[in-house]
Amino acid sequence: MTLPRPDASLEDVLAHADSGIDRSLERLFTLLAIPSISTDPDYGAHCQAAADWLSGQLSELGFDASVRPTTGHPMVVGHDRSATGPSVLFYGHYDVQPVDPLELWDTAPFTPTIGEEGGQKVIRARGASDDKGQLMTFVEACRAFKAVRGALPIPVTILFEGEEEAGSASLGPFLDQTASELTADVALVCDTDMWDRETPSIITMLRGMVGEEVEITAASRDLHSGMYGGAARNPLQLLSEIVASLRNPDGSVAIEGFYDGVEDLPDAVAAQWQRLPFDESEFLGDVGLSAPAGEKDRSVLQQIAARPTCEINGMWGGYTGQGFKTVIPARASAKISFRLVGDQDPARVREAFRSHVRARLPEDCTVTFKSHGGSPATSIPSDSEFLTRALGALTDEWGREAAIAGSGGSIPIVGDFKRKLGMESLLIGFAQTGDRIHSPNEKYDLASYHRGIRSWIRILDALSA
Repeated sequence: MTLPRPDASLEDVLAHADSGIDRSLERLFTLLAIPSISTDPDYGAHCQAAADWLSGQLSELGFDASVRPTTGHPMVVGHDRSATGPSVLFYGHYDVQPVDPLELWDTAPFTPTIGEEGGQKVIRARGASDDKGQLMTFVEACRAFKAVRGALPIPVTILFEGEEEAGSASLGPFLDQTASELTADVALVCDTDMWDRETPSIITMLRGMVGEEVEITAASRDLHSGMYGGAARNPLQLLSEIVASLRNPDGSVAIEGFYDGVEDLPDAVAAQWQRLPFDESEFLGDVGLSAPAGEKDRSVLQQIAARPTCEINGMWGGYTGQGFKTVIPARASAKISFRLVGDQDPARVREAFRSHVRARLPEDCTVTFKSHGGSPATSIPSDSEFLTRALGALTDEWGREAAIAGSGGSIPIVGDFKRKLGMESLLIGFAQTGDRIHSPNEKYDLASYHRGIRSWIRILDALSA
């Protein structure tokens, strides 16, 4: 057995990870075989088993690790603060989605296998990509440092959650209780995709969201359209007119004050996005579309990742069953969501939308609103030293300029880290968009797993410099 050498080079640590990839896969397969489905109470014992297994792995590596009970599934927390330098909190989740429909799986979802797809070797199992394979890349990077140097290069805290796929009900209270224990200089989150198969990325911008439900009432009851048509107000028509007024012909949002707090991309980021491989026609063509519908002076990439939106998610009212019923409905409803960027205030956006609706309401109609939550956008400054070092480490590993990316979706944990712990987050993942997460036949490229380990080794080393 070779004794650890504190002066061992980065290449020595990388070489150890390479030579140990088969044993690393065995450990990953053990975790993947645990059916830790968080949404189904029947799998509670399996979620506990996954947490216990992860805590044991961290303890073997010298972490002060423990399983923490919550009102739901347990958290796993591990600390190794023996090194000096900037501290990091690494976050991942060990719970997985249900596997239904089971008959669409080519292999048993909790019997992990190595297969081939598109000329690439892939790991097939539920949780292979989301998020067990991803979180294990970091654990195995820590293992390599411990084996070769005997210590990690910087202080590391690890948080593994067991309810991410079930809404993270216990996470907020847990962060409130453990804020002083978990706070670090920066958070690392490994639950995202690469830009493409050969281009790594760091997501630095996450859009926020406001969800609204609106109901307009006109007459006191549904009306016969032959008797009242033409004279009676039709709330479906009124709601359609109001909804249509939310967007301008150029694709921008027409609500007064909506763009308060919205800034253009930094020049350096905009220039990099122009260099990234992104085919607008292919992106839209994949879903049977051809013409961009957002702000006409913005690229499709900016529209989906860095600009705010207003989308109608559903409208209903009147008779929608089989056959035909000539009715003027008394009520009409819609659900509308707004994706937010920059410093847009969810509360101000919500009130601006409601004011927009009220201003277009005739005197004989009433409106009610129902909130479906809201959260601000989050971002990390493009000149962050942590970001710069991590980008350089990824570029060194993959041989391609690592991309600064934005995500059109929202990841609540990142907002929680910012608001509750005061930390920025670097979202660094190695999944591919075709990994079929949440679907049958989920997979994770073997290259994503192997080079993900190597990438974290380089990032931890770069952050320690």
